[in-house]
Amino acid sequence: MRGATLEKIAAAACPERQAVVLEIGPGKGALTRPLLARCDRLFAVELDAGLAARLREQYASEPRFTLLEGDVLALDFAALGAAVVCGNLPYYITSPIIERTLTAGGGALQHAVFLVQKEVAERIAAAPGSRDYGYFSAFVQFHARPELLFTVPPGAFAPPPKVDSAVIRLTLDPAAPRLGIADPAAFLKFLQSAFAHKRKTLRNNLAGIFGKAAVDAHPEAGLRAEQLSLPQFAALYQRLIS
Repeated sequence: MRGATLEKIAAAACPERQAVVLEIGPGKGALTRPLLARCDRLFAVELDAGLAARLREQYASEPRFTLLEGDVLALDFAALGAAVVCGNLPYYITSPIIERTLTAGGGALQHAVFLVQKEVAERIAAAPGSRDYGYFSAFVQFHARPELLFTVPPGAFAPPPKVDSAVIRLTLDPAAPRLGIADPAAFLKFLQSAFAHKRKTLRNNLAGIFGKAAVDAHPEAGLRAEQLSLPQFAALYQRLIS
């Protein structure tokens, strides 16, 4: 990836100097150096043993660098404290990594900046009523405020991929307290059911849980899940469980 793009990503993650940064999937370390220049301590989690060995050798004399060799999905995020998270995420595991980042930090996460496929970034930041809005949009927005910062064209990579990429920032901002949700896990299961069949109405998607008559008693019954915002979902959920 071009140096200017790497610097731009690092600056988005660390607009001011940070105490702790966690880099997910550093690979050959292209983003590691510009991140190190902007923080007091950098933890890098790498699953590939060969790449981990290379990073360990490359930064052997850097006391601010700590390599965590292993699976990021098993990482204890909370142990890192108030960290900023950054990484170039592989497409096949983007969603699980984002879900883990937003839910495993024990509330300590400041924000995360990820390079992902553009279509994924657009889905994360999508507004209710748009084509891209779905369960993953609602899930992320239940935990954080997403901002699509800038796109990265294929030409910024060597070799160039076939699709555009984008950098997205997720600022931790749990919605449960302001929405009056006492059991976030139960509410997320409700959201999953609401989005289970995107082309079907909430009447069809929720009748198996609450009963058709109970769902029909509410004006949202004839709408599709993609038409509701999180506050509207929360209001419907509270009425259905009361």
